[in-house]
Amino acid sequence: MADSSAVHWHPSAAYLYVLHLDGPALAWEYLRRNPEYRRVWQRHRRRPQYEAHRWGLRLLEDPTRDAREAHPDWFPDPSSVVQVYPDADPTTDALLFQLWRIPGRKHLTHDGKRLVLTTQLVDRMLRMAISPALEDGMAYAYVVRAGCQLRERWRAIEAELAVLDAANARCAAITTNRPSRAAMLHMRTLQALDGTLAGASQRGVAEVLFGISAVAERWYDDGDLRAQVRRLIRRGQTLMGGGYHRLL
Repeated sequence: MADSSAVHWHPSAAYLYVLHLDGPALAWEYLRRNPEYRRVWQRHRRRPQYEAHRWGLRLLEDPTRDAREAHPDWFPDPSSVVQVYPDADPTTDALLFQLWRIPGRKHLTHDGKRLVLTTQLVDRMLRMAISPALEDGMAYAYVVRAGCQLRERWRAIEAELAVLDAANARCAAITTNRPSRAAMLHMRTLQALDGTLAGASQRGVAEVLFGISAVAERWYDDGDLRAQVRRLIRRGQTLMGGGYHRLL
């Protein structure tokens, strides 16, 4: 990401938060680095609906805010978003919707049609699209889109539903999983992408990611280290340029 500081991307510790981001949050990390998106934001920040759909958003989001602070409203909703509607035929033991009983740090966004709730529990991000017809104290139901991807959509939200169940949230234990290899790859990809956007050479990126001594020993035209750096940069540019949609 372009920055007045030439070394803002050097500390690997600054990217550790990436290890615990889910797909929509990772998609935002790539989109917010896109130079064209950043120019659109600067020109139309007072009109957040301008060209938002072009980027897969309902509203433009500030690209200076990373995924720990930003809560982009994606269009269409990612599979991980839980749709919440009034229960038209509630049972006598139906749970009642109580917004402030949902655990975690909350962020609310209204896109002009509905309320979108994002709540963070440790390293887990839960997203809910709340129907305008649902009021506090009403029985509610979760809705999953029908279609050929029904099973995948259900898997994407199944684990979250237990956490959203306000009756069980108080006794739920949430643990932090060990970062996956895919998460490590995203962390290095974003760091390599930032180095490239800051004007660093491929060798300069390699020295930051793998160390000066490793580069001195292994950097040559057809070497594996040089090929690895090229792949990281190419992958980051592809995801930044529109490939981030796959992460949703």
